[in-house]
Amino acid sequence: MNNILRSSAAGLLAAITLPVAAGTLVDDYRQVYAHGTASHQVDIDNDSLLLTQRDGFYTSGVRYAYRRSTASASEVRVAGWRLGQELYTPSNINLPPALVGPPDRPYAGWLYGGVFHEVYRADGTHVRYGLDLGCLGPCAGGEWTQTRLHRLLDQPEPRGWARQVRNEAGVQLYAETAPVRWQLGRQLDATPVLRGRLGNIFTDAGAGITVRAGRLDALPGQRTLHAFLRADANLVVYNATMQGGLFSRNDPHTVDPKRVYGEVELGAAWRDGPFGLRVGVVHRTNEVHGLPNSVGAQNYLRLQLLYAP
Repeated sequence: MNNILRSSAAGLLAAITLPVAAGTLVDDYRQVYAHGTASHQVDIDNDSLLLTQRDGFYTSGVRYAYRRSTASASEVRVAGWRLGQELYTPSNINLPPALVGPPDRPYAGWLYGGVFHEVYRADGTHVRYGLDLGCLGPCAGGEWTQTRLHRLLDQPEPRGWARQVRNEAGVQLYAETAPVRWQLGRQLDATPVLRGRLGNIFTDAGAGITVRAGRLDALPGQRTLHAFLRADANLVVYNATMQGGLFSRNDPHTVDPKRVYGEVELGAAWRDGPFGLRVGVVHRTNEVHGLPNSVGAQNYLRLQLLYAP
């Protein structure tokens, strides 16, 4: 079964990322990066931003991206680099290490950086892909980050980082494509998306749809003010934040992922001039095999800030 899932996910990812191997796109990346205009983007995922005392599972994600873009009447091309850190914990961070174990999720940190290329077309379709290199485990600094953040927020400090997955270097290829955009009205559209990741940290594939209502933008950088609803389904082949690194051994605590999980996000986006803001509340279904769905489901806030001087 795992081989079938792995082949399906790899096949989908290969179909999306086939252009990555073409030298013309490497040249395009260099041209956009050399001659494009700069912008800065910060993404923050955190359950504490919902002002709840529950802190667990995918508990924090922070990413900074330096983007350079060139624009024409028909498309916008983006090239850049990014740095990020993701933190994962059990359902109860107050438990001591001896009580952290299956079926609950282990502690894990993923620290990474990489390059990406994106193409947005005036018809609402797009292609995104990138490559990240990073570190899973204690080398990712998850304990340091979460402990100091909780001190700053005056929240209980995590006690079980001694039970995190072991160190492993990670290589991640990822891609996303929106092959069509359906214009449902002057202020309403829907865009289906296919995405996938391939590597020794995450190997998975997903499909979803985003519906937007309001003043819509056809290309990045245009004025917009709209609400959106996103729904995704994801097929998991391998998740090292739960199963340990693909090449590591003797992890102190690992669990199996559920092969299918979903996400729903409801939010709003605004862009005017050099500033942009996107805010959404995400509901993610249980990702851990053997954990009750009532325990494993989670909610968190997703915040994106954009500045293009």
